[in-house]
Amino acid sequence: MEKNNLVSGMRSTGKLHLGHYIGVITNWVKLQEEFNCFYFVADWHALTTKYDKTQTLKQDKLDVVLDWLACGIDPKKSIIYYQSKVLQIAELHVLLSMITPNNWVERDPTLKDMVKIIKNKDSDGNDNVPQLNYGLLGYPILMSADIMAMNAKVVPVGIDQLAHLEITRDIVRRFNNIYKTVLFNEPKPKLTETPLLLGVDGQKMGKSFQNDIKISDDEDTTAKKIMQCITDRSRARKDDPGHPDKCEVAFKYYQAFANYEIVDQVECECKAGKRGCADCKRQLGKIINDNFSIIRQKRRELENDVNTVLDIINEGNKKAAIEAEKVLQKVRETVNI
Repeated sequence: MEKNNLVSGMRSTGKLHLGHYIGVITNWVKLQEEFNCFYFVADWHALTTKYDKTQTLKQDKLDVVLDWLACGIDPKKSIIYYQSKVLQIAELHVLLSMITPNNWVERDPTLKDMVKIIKNKDSDGNDNVPQLNYGLLGYPILMSADIMAMNAKVVPVGIDQLAHLEITRDIVRRFNNIYKTVLFNEPKPKLTETPLLLGVDGQKMGKSFQNDIKISDDEDTTAKKIMQCITDRSRARKDDPGHPDKCEVAFKYYQAFANYEIVDQVECECKAGKRGCADCKRQLGKIINDNFSIIRQKRRELENDVNTVLDIINEGNKKAAIEAEKVLQKVRETVNI
């Protein structure tokens, strides 16, 4: 039975953190067995807000791929590529922009979220913030071109991202209707559980917030960061009964990385006041380090063999371009251009 094409990507943010691992990568690894997976580093998307901060872009892109490979994204099963190396995506973006009404773009949740981030930065008095440029305004159409260039039938999304995919489905229907064709598949969402892992300070985990634990962090760095995790703020002494449900970060990390027996033990001892938060976090640091020891070892090996990694990316770029060119040939014929 022929597998359906599936597309998903990540912005080129550099080294990935535990939130990426739990929320995205573990799911991507599983999807490789069921679909023809196209996983891309979204470097054009990164330029929509960081067009003036490209000094580390090349290394950031490579770091993303190193983390993917170390975590189990297999180039024998999936196509790994840089968005900017598949020029057919840019061509399709232009053609789709001709048929997409302005109000569709303006109401897209992806764009609205980015505009909110920019406005928040402005309110802090930062003069060097990204403006609402043409590229950012066209972000939803470029996102649609990413999907449609591979004529994907499936896109993995969380329940909160369904609206983000809807503009692509709208553009597919509009293109097929205008040109009286059934060229493009209407991509269906592949609903996935995307658990939210907060940063050590209880806020959204992110590189810019300096509250993340990176997949590639060494054991000492990980242990130190875990000791900074917010726990139960209402607990004053070690022998006070704890409230795991009010433990803002640490207990949620246990639920993400520890087995059921350990989670139950931690919960019971915490509630009984038999486990202090510091002891709890020391054990948690060891659990996370044990979880990522093999991944980190593989990443170090890949770093020492970077030419092989670059070969994987170059091969993926070629394969993705071939797939996209098949689609674009049909698009050009359909549009009569």
